[in-house]
Amino acid sequence: MEPDERMMARLKAGCICKGVKLIRLIEAIENGAATFEQVAVVCGIGDGPCKGKRCGAKVQQLLLARDGLG
Repeated sequence: MEPDERMMARLKAGCICKGVKLIRLIEAIENGAATFEQVAVVCGIGDGPCKGKRCGAKVQQLLLARDGLG
């Protein structure tokens, strides 16, 4: 990830419901989280009003990108 992309990730929402920034999701994946459930435990996402619909899609995109499929 480029430095500019990391900076933008610090500003963008990763989970709107819980107020978690995108960088936290990225860092969880970089540190070994391999599923939405694992990212949710690390970041405290997935149990807000949308029940993970929005952040779940974002995590799936990040996991696919990490695997070179996104």
